[in-house]
Amino acid sequence: IFMSSFHLTIASVAETKFDGEAQSAIFPGSAGEFTVMAHHEPLVSTLKQGSVRVRDALGTQHAFDITTGVVEVSQNHAIVLI
Repeated sequence: IFMSSFHLTIASVAETKFDGEAQSAIFPGSAGEFTVMAHHEPLVSTLKQGSVRVRDALGTQHAFDITTGVVEVSQNHAIVLI
């Protein structure tokens, strides 16, 4: 089954942890966990300590532990700075 995807970039000053197409990403938002999928409404949120869980375009699961960060979603692209 084909699912829509969006472009996801997860990066810190030191390195890019993920840069590619994703089906979904679950974030540890400061106000609670939330999921971003293709064509999500624009948003900006701070992130708290936890794990960003990504399902890439092929369906493979990835997890990235973070201590803090911010995510911006717009125009079918999500950028996470950690």
